[in-house]
Parts: sequence; C-alpha cells; structure tokens
Amino acid sequence: MTIIKEVRKELLDNSDETTRNSSKRYFKEDIKVYGVKTATVIKIAKKAFKQIKDLPKDEIFDLCEELWASGIMEEAFVACNWSYALKTQYTEDDFFVFERWVNKYVSNWATCDTLCNHNVGDFLEKFPQHIEKLKEWTESENRWVRRASAVSLILPARKGMFKEDIFQIADKLLLDKDDLVQKGYGWILKSLAEYYENDVHQYVLSKRAIMPRTALRYAIEKMPKEMKQEAMEKVK
Repeated sequence: MTIIKEVRKELLDNSDETTRNSSKRYFKEDIKVYGVKTATVIKIAKKAFKQIKDLPKDEIFDLCEELWASGIMEEAFVACNWSYALKTQYTEDDFFVFERWVNKYVSNWATCDTLCNHNVGDFLEKFPQHIEKLKEWTESENRWVRRASAVSLILPARKGMFKEDIFQIADKLLLDKDDLVQKGYGWILKSLAEYYENDVHQYVLSKRAIMPRTALRYAIEKMPKEMKQEAMEKVK
C-alpha cells in the first residue's frame, strides 16, 4: 500500500458523521471533508511522515501535491504538515510551489490559513525579498490569494517583522469588499499590534473613515478599552 493510500485509509477509519457535519458549519462554501478532528489529522500526518522523511524534498512535495489535488480538507492539512516539516530545506524556488498551491487548490479559509500561516510565513522569514510577491497577490481576482497576501505574515508580524510591508498590504486590501479578506488583513494588523500597538492604532485612526468595520474590529480586538473606543468613534 502506498503512503497516500495509507493516509487515506487512516483518515477514513478515524472519520465520523458528527465531526463531518460540525466542520461544515464553519464554512459558507461547500467543503469536502472526511470528518476527522484536526488533532487526529496531525497525528496521522506525523506518523506517516516518518516513513517518507528521508525522501528527497521534491518527491515529498509531489506527494503533497497529490493530497492537495483531492480537494479534501484533511488531506490538505496533511500536505501542509509534511511540507512544513521540510522548512529547514526550503529554497527560494519553493515560493513558486506554494504560490501554485494557493492559486490552484486553496478553496476555503482553513486551508488558506494553514498553508500560509506556517509554510509561507516561515519561508518569507528566510527569504523576505518575496514579500513583494505578496503585494501582487493583493490584486488577484481569487479571494483566497488576496487573503493569503495578508495571513502569510501573521507569525512574522507577532515578532515585529515587516511592519512597513504589512501596512502597505493593508493599504492595498483596505477597501476589499470580501469579508474574509477584510478579516485577513484585520488579523495581520492585530498581530502586528502585539509588537507595535501605537503604530497600528495610529494606522487605524488614519483609515477609520473608510476602513470596513469588520477589518477595524479585528485590528483593535486586543487593544486597551480607551484605544478601542477612540478607533470606533465616528469621524466628524
């Protein structure tokens, strides 16, 4: 039995209707799921990875691609786990692999965030010059690519990295009409505020007249009450 077949059998064996139905409630779009709890998916992924960890990176990425192509969310999570396990081996060319996966396979917020928060985020810490590509993503017709342009920098933002780039990306997404894109750039501002609270607060104040309320509320979520009140005041 091939490793992909083993993983699929494990996922099927650990699926249940209650989890399947529960999962679907979190998404506006139709999703394909086995119905396996996320913690269990990760255990299955890590167990299977032990069998393939010595393969060349490109071969493991090919296996990830096969999982992504199924369109099933748990298989995408396994693919993200395997490709993230190779983070010490990332090279510049891997950006184009991740970019293809975002464009071709990501079809909901969960797969977008799982791939971008970790794989793409870690990659960008190593190869920050590719952040310029994220700014191009903000102009995509694909809502998930636009969301990815923001959420790929969530973890670096929490470390205080890429402040000016994050503000530039927020500027480009500022008037996006998609609520999941608004939540994405609001989230990145909230993450940056963990390190640069005053800077993010001033940014929000400067944009509050036009910033969608969804994004604004996300951005100020963890700020002190006084800062929140000022940010939410109507512009006179």
